[in-house]
Amino acid sequence: MPQINECVFCRIVAGELEASRVYADRHVVAFMDLEPVNPGHVLVVPRRHASSLSDLEPSEGARMFRIAQLAGAAVRQSRLVCEGVNLLLADGAAAGQEVFHVHLHVIPRFQGDGFGLRLPPGSRKRDQTELDAAASALREAWPAG
Repeated sequence: MPQINECVFCRIVAGELEASRVYADRHVVAFMDLEPVNPGHVLVVPRRHASSLSDLEPSEGARMFRIAQLAGAAVRQSRLVCEGVNLLLADGAAAGQEVFHVHLHVIPRFQGDGFGLRLPPGSRKRDQTELDAAASALREAWPAG
């Protein structure tokens, strides 16, 4: 994992690397994704380096989500093509996280854009016993707060 001074998002937040900023405040920065799914694809990142969701303060996560809501509203009202919005946060390599500074994608969507989340082959509806067992495992591990 990169050191903070090697983190591309920390360098963007610090102004060391160029980015097309959309919004910035004391807690978060929102800027255009360099490899957008569609035009208007924004990343919302906390100013403080946090590798994953569990490293975020609750207030930082709340602020990220609020700014993502506003970014979604802005893209819907803009002249960009947008019929819907996905919010996506990949937490960990297995989830597809590539930059290990937590970030929330705001992805404008339109019919036929080719992007999507698809269920893996073999996924199926689970019976209530399996769902209850999974819920129990989560309750047992639920963090305080």
